[in-house]
Amino acid sequence: MINKKIKQPCKLCKNNAGFIFDKKIMNKYLSSYYECKKCKFIQTEKPYWLKEAYENPINDEDTGLIRRNFGMSKISSIVIFFWFNKRGLFLDYAGGYGLLTRLMRDIGFNYYWTDPFCLNIFSPGFELTKKNKKIELVTAFELFEHMENPIKDLEKILKHSKNILFSTKLIPKNTIKLSKWDYLYPEHGQHISFYSQESLENLAKKYKLNYYTDGVMIHLFTEKKISKILFSNIPRFKDILYFFSKIGLSSKTHEDNIRIGKK
Repeated sequence: MINKKIKQPCKLCKNNAGFIFDKKIMNKYLSSYYECKKCKFIQTEKPYWLKEAYENPINDEDTGLIRRNFGMSKISSIVIFFWFNKRGLFLDYAGGYGLLTRLMRDIGFNYYWTDPFCLNIFSPGFELTKKNKKIELVTAFELFEHMENPIKDLEKILKHSKNILFSTKLIPKNTIKLSKWDYLYPEHGQHISFYSQESLENLAKKYKLNYYTDGVMIHLFTEKKISKILFSNIPRFKDILYFFSKIGLSSKTHEDNIRIGKK
């Protein structure tokens, strides 16, 4: 039994994280949540329920999976169009069923997939291999909140690229009703790490990277210096900007069909 009066070390900055509330996980386990006094990162107690929570890696409650992947394919295309080499190699890290990888290849980007917990249903044949050269940009959508060891897990991603486009909801500024925040998702027990903007800024500094955000959910760690204003407005204008981001690209759908058929 955890003594709630005992502070926990913050998983990001190692400073004291104090108890803020309890929440029932998966309708059966009572977990304590802790907030770092310095960087405002929030973490659950040691998530002993994870093995059970990941018996089904993609939880049944994720009804927004398809819609989210279509939206993220537009945002990824725009970010690549403005700031990266569109002819380079790209990786969707923890890519789930491979839907985003397939969508990005259909647009025309040379995208690959990796995920140790999921079956690659939509982009078989485009798994990451040792033959893949330098990765221009890694996308990691709806991953950071699942990280049990954020520093260790982030360093694994950084081995592929210093440029990471990712999504995770920032902790709301009004924390009075934080225990009822919908992004906690205690029902499935997979969300165990929650980030403030300050905590992500500190993470970027730790690895000598620049940090950009839309202030809500979309974030970029990168070696590049880009327009903060333009990046922050991408979600708002994604449909218009997406139209221009496809210029000069040819879909790999048919090309991939021939490639897979030859194997």
